[in-house]
Amino acid sequence: MAQLAESGSNPDVDLLYDINGLAKHTPHWVDRIMEFVGEWGLLLAMVLLVVWCWSTVRRRGGSDAAATVAALVWTPLAAGVALLVNIPIRGFVERPRPFVDHQGLDVLVGGKTDFSFVSDHATITMAMGVGLFVAHRRFGLAGIALALLEGFCRVFMGVHYPTDVIGGFALGTAVVLLLSPLAMALLTPVMKAVETSPRAGRLIRSRGAAPVGRETLVPGARAEQTEERDLAA
Repeated sequence: MAQLAESGSNPDVDLLYDINGLAKHTPHWVDRIMEFVGEWGLLLAMVLLVVWCWSTVRRRGGSDAAATVAALVWTPLAAGVALLVNIPIRGFVERPRPFVDHQGLDVLVGGKTDFSFVSDHATITMAMGVGLFVAHRRFGLAGIALALLEGFCRVFMGVHYPTDVIGGFALGTAVVLLLSPLAMALLTPVMKAVETSPRAGRLIRSRGAAPVGRETLVPGARAEQTEERDLAA
């Protein structure tokens, strides 16, 4: 992987220069915004999106509320698992950051001394985006869009190759989908038990939410229907 990156004649490096080259033609304040957004802003936005989704599920209630909240609990857990899986991958591949092997890049954030493949930020955001999609399709699509923007920002900032980002997307998605059946089997009964608690049950549904057993489903959520089957079911 590192040897491939050393040549400037491969599509990965060419795309790196094309995307990072945009930073050379943008105002300084735009670069600073992209630096914040790519480093912290989109991660924060993803967390807020999960909280927003939980609030929506809690208000509307319905018979699938516990399963949907279980999927939302799995979302950050999956991101953490994917991040742990990435540690040995980075150590095995040992791919240097792009600016180590290539001159003329506009690096917007300094202090990156670890290896490049795969991107932690891309892994985390895509894992959370796909996890959201398992719980609620419309929120999930928004989360996946944020993850794609995160990947673009990492290349724009000059700290990752495009294939680092693609690898992160693949890793995050794989962890969520492969472990989702086991996670749902463990988390859904716990959330259903919480739902029956007089006080803790408000974490699953608010006072004004539809009671258990009523067929009021969260719009966009994956329900037990013939045409839409939830991975969490």
